[in-house]
Amino acid sequence: MHEFQVNKHDFTKTRLVENNDLTTETALSDNEVIVRVDSFALTANNITYAVLGEKLGYWQFFPASDNADNTWGIIPVWGFATVMSSRSNDIAVGEKLFGYFPPTSLVKMTATQVSSQRFFDGSAHRAALPPGYNVYRRVLAEPGYNENYDKQRMLLFPLYITSFCLWDYLQSQHWFDAEQVIIISASSKTSIGLAYGIDDSESAPNLIGMTSARNSEFVNKLGVYKQVLNYGDISELNPTLKTVIVDMAGNAEQLKAIEQHMGKNLTYCLQVGLTHWDAASFTSPFTLTDSEMFFAPGHIQKRITQWGAKEFERQSMIFMAKSMQRSASWLAFTTIDGIEQMTGVYADVCNGVLAPEKGIIVKP
Repeated sequence: MHEFQVNKHDFTKTRLVENNDLTTETALSDNEVIVRVDSFALTANNITYAVLGEKLGYWQFFPASDNADNTWGIIPVWGFATVMSSRSNDIAVGEKLFGYFPPTSLVKMTATQVSSQRFFDGSAHRAALPPGYNVYRRVLAEPGYNENYDKQRMLLFPLYITSFCLWDYLQSQHWFDAEQVIIISASSKTSIGLAYGIDDSESAPNLIGMTSARNSEFVNKLGVYKQVLNYGDISELNPTLKTVIVDMAGNAEQLKAIEQHMGKNLTYCLQVGLTHWDAASFTSPFTLTDSEMFFAPGHIQKRITQWGAKEFERQSMIFMAKSMQRSASWLAFTTIDGIEQMTGVYADVCNGVLAPEKGIIVKP
């Protein structure tokens, strides 16, 4: 089988590495399973995993083979898999799973904390990583599961759960007393999910989207932004209104320019994504404005502690179902057959030139 690996020092460089150490006949220890990755989505979110790989531990989930100098890593992806062999009394061969996988064919995991609808990968190298990434859904046991929505789920679930967390956090903070919310990189799918939530909120401030000239027509057609501006049109922002930024781009110079234009009326900035990863900074670009790096898994754990897992799932699923329904009008899927065919489309995603309405699904 092939592993799709990314250079940790230059995310535009990739390679395919043949790894035959793991097969469906590999001997297993108690509670171990081997799964076949059937399909997964590729989005700008996966590039963020690479950019933050060292800082937040994303390279640790699936260690790369043939990597003695630690130059190469494997970016995690969200998708579906089938259990091919099992030494777990609770997980049967043929089970279908949804969760966090590497872009390769086979994965070995250790099934722990098994319930009727999920289990956690308890492999030692993943023990210290956020639990939200280690959970695998046993989808055939889910009430009302419909495989016709698998593409939407693997593409939008990991993005719109972040949208939900941002929407929930902004509301809990009373929008940071802002009169307008600016979403930077408004064409990203996480931005769109958040924009749908804000559009549905009667108490929300005005919503402004900033995007590239290439994507401005698409963003305008969404019908959720009161104003859509190109990145170079900062002077058109109303500097007299208290403003909060949700930044999906990570362009430090742009954030500095907005702060200079808005002055003291820029009340807060949530830094979320890195669609402009080549212009990013890991330190705050602001001199006056309070800001934070928003980490959705941390917010999820906080809400689960406060609400309980069932209530968090109920509220988040209502939000995501609405957002996914609204996305159906513009979302167009493209399927890539084979890990070997990923290189070209990965380059488009990495360089930010993929059309925003496209959803990439890879079948290894």
